[in-house]
Amino acid sequence: MTRFCVFGLLLNICMFSFSYAQTKAPQPFGPVPNANQMRWQEMEYYAFLHYSTNTYTDQEWGYGEDDPKIFNPDKLDCRQWVRVCKEAGMKGIILTAKHHSGFCLWPSKYTEYSVKNSPWRGGKGDIVRDLANACKEYSLKLGIYLSPWDRNHPGYGRPEYITYFRNQLRELLTNYGDIFEIWFDGANGGSGYYGGVRETRKIDRTTYYDWPNTYKLIRELQPRIVIWNDGGDRADLRWVGTEGGWVGETNWSLLNATGDVPWDMLHHGVENGDSWVPGEVNTSIRPGWFYHEYEDSRVKTLPQLLNTWYSSFGRNGTLLLNFPIDRHGLIHENDERAALQLAKSVRETFAVNLAAKSKVKASNVRGNDKKFDAGKVTDGDKNTYWATDDGVTTASLTIDLGKPTSFNRFLVQEYIRLGQRVKAFSVEALVNGTWKELAKATTIGYKRILLFPTVKATQVRFNITGSKSSPVISNLAIYNAPPVLTAPTITRNKTGDINIGSADKESVIYYTLDGSAPTKASIKYTGPVQTDGMIEVKAIAYDPASGKSSLVSHEKFDIARKAWKVVNIDDKQVDNIIDGNQNSTWHQGRDKKMPIDIVIDLGKVENLSGFRYLPDQEQNNGIITNYQFFVSQDNAQWKLVDEGEFSNIKNNPLWQIKKFEPVRARYIKLRALRNTQNNDAAGYAELDVMTY
Repeated sequence: MTRFCVFGLLLNICMFSFSYAQTKAPQPFGPVPNANQMRWQEMEYYAFLHYSTNTYTDQEWGYGEDDPKIFNPDKLDCRQWVRVCKEAGMKGIILTAKHHSGFCLWPSKYTEYSVKNSPWRGGKGDIVRDLANACKEYSLKLGIYLSPWDRNHPGYGRPEYITYFRNQLRELLTNYGDIFEIWFDGANGGSGYYGGVRETRKIDRTTYYDWPNTYKLIRELQPRIVIWNDGGDRADLRWVGTEGGWVGETNWSLLNATGDVPWDMLHHGVENGDSWVPGEVNTSIRPGWFYHEYEDSRVKTLPQLLNTWYSSFGRNGTLLLNFPIDRHGLIHENDERAALQLAKSVRETFAVNLAAKSKVKASNVRGNDKKFDAGKVTDGDKNTYWATDDGVTTASLTIDLGKPTSFNRFLVQEYIRLGQRVKAFSVEALVNGTWKELAKATTIGYKRILLFPTVKATQVRFNITGSKSSPVISNLAIYNAPPVLTAPTITRNKTGDINIGSADKESVIYYTLDGSAPTKASIKYTGPVQTDGMIEVKAIAYDPASGKSSLVSHEKFDIARKAWKVVNIDDKQVDNIIDGNQNSTWHQGRDKKMPIDIVIDLGKVENLSGFRYLPDQEQNNGIITNYQFFVSQDNAQWKLVDEGEFSNIKNNPLWQIKKFEPVRARYIKLRALRNTQNNDAAGYAELDVMTY
């Protein structure tokens, strides 16, 4: 009898062991990332650096005609660039080695239009080399931006240019060590200098660069590289359809290998796409990509940067944040300060994972196997994961926090080496014995972070409510982010009233009108402040409970628009373009053909030195790209004082600031010559002038 019991026990143990050994890992579902894409995804956050002759001409897109002699920085220091990026928490840097102007930051042997013909270091300098060495010193990865469009090269648009383009690729991808990413801008063809021939050259962006063979060359030279491109054949990474710093809340890392990619696909991916093409969120820390002194006060605030942070790789993307190198050859101190404030805030937010030592229970565990149990989501190992049985596409995890705990952030990651699967999920908290839904969302992918008002709970439940296949979750974390006060908004309406508002309803606003730094001893804002003429306003939001203040808001206003009048349009709504409200707009062109004029009477003769144009922030239609600007004393005799293009305005529809030689005038005329959609519409949110 004893022998039988022992035998039975051994048999049961053997059967259990056999069952345990037979539990197989889930099979990959759909497209999965390759090794290069996986390394790139895990970088999460890295820098863009824009620097060229544009920096010294206040242009975003140079025409290719600027003399290399204007490029002569007095303090250029690539180690400073890399140090700032490292301290900001970034893992790599992508340098604009050549932008559309064609000017090269390395001494390319295939063109004279480079640093070798600038006064900087007597023509012996090589910025790409200096940056590569600095990246190696600080253990950051190096990436390269090489513009396919070249507004200087005489052969652009012809077959011989492709040979030139590939020769430059060879230089950059063989002489500077490992390159983690190559970046190609989508702007292709148009007006340029083209070796002295001022003309417009068009190309077929889908065939001209022969992307299949160009990609083949790149992969031969740099086998570990990823390719970013938003045109032509499908690359490794995709643009997300905006330079505003966000990707869709639904974000699949998939596209189809062939066919058009409309904005919706760029922004959200394709749920059942046949290729792994994840999204990279590219945006600048300032309104522009290149340095402009007038943007020194326009560096993004901490709340704005945090919003970008959560709206990029917090939504299954990566964040490529641009620093415009200033005229000295440095990352400007304002940009550095903002980036380090972001890094500090992120460190504070994600310092303590409140779920790290918690007990976790799952509604289903694959094969009841410990290899796939709920504890794998909090073990800190990115290569382990909780998985459900095949066919189980709805499931839940319950995290026991042990005691009432305050939190406001929820982070979850899929094990994407097996594909992106989850279609929808929700998060609940057990508050005073009752389950309360905190948030719900769609895709997860590599990483998803949800934000919600602070809640105090004892348990948290993660519910997968839809999945394309059995879910595989590698990480789950809960955090309590400290409050961040949002800097107030400052506007001035047509009558000259200054209005200051705060997103924090319980905060108090203090302001100054002389450009000095506001404190809680400054003027307390209680309502609109009447002003006239040029004025500089600064304001803070102050929280009496914590004693904390927001960052300082800063706005400069020129002449008041009280006497302004649009004189060539008989439509009451046209005043929206001079009312100081960026959310009110006006469009013209339904019954007109380009060119289209707006004429404004300023009420009296003013000393003018520039103008500002803000397109409609909600609609893509009517965004002006090419313009002429005229002034007049009498609305009869007009003088052309500026003309050109609002570079990159389609992707970055922010304030466009144009300066011209000082002139006295009472009337101004903005003439729209072309828009982003090549139709006959012109749209405006605001039109303003600058005086001297």
